[in-house]
Amino acid sequence: MIAAGGGLGSLARYVAGGAIMTRFATRFPLGTLVINVTGSFLIGLLMTLLTERFQPHPNWRLLLVIGFLGGYTTFSSFEWETYSAIRGGGFWIGLANVIGSVGLGYAAVWLGALLARR
Repeated sequence: MIAAGGGLGSLARYVAGGAIMTRFATRFPLGTLVINVTGSFLIGLLMTLLTERFQPHPNWRLLLVIGFLGGYTTFSSFEWETYSAIRGGGFWIGLANVIGSVGLGYAAVWLGALLARR
């Protein structure tokens, strides 16, 4: 379950990140930011649904949260892109990436959990 979800999540990250960066060609790592925020939203939504609203088979958590979201989110890419931006003289781009990913990511987890409780 974890391997299947991880493979699908990694493929989704590759496709979504590439599409975003192709469409919005920018020095800012927008693809990674969008993936981190949407992954944060999805973990808030799914974990709340799987632990508070429903009692599904444990394999759903393995497939969706550990597998898919583990493959989909890109924290190590986020860290590298922030480092590279700052190292390349883009301090403000690096700072915006940290604030955006952490702040928007937290807001997305909160919103996902809120929606799942309704």
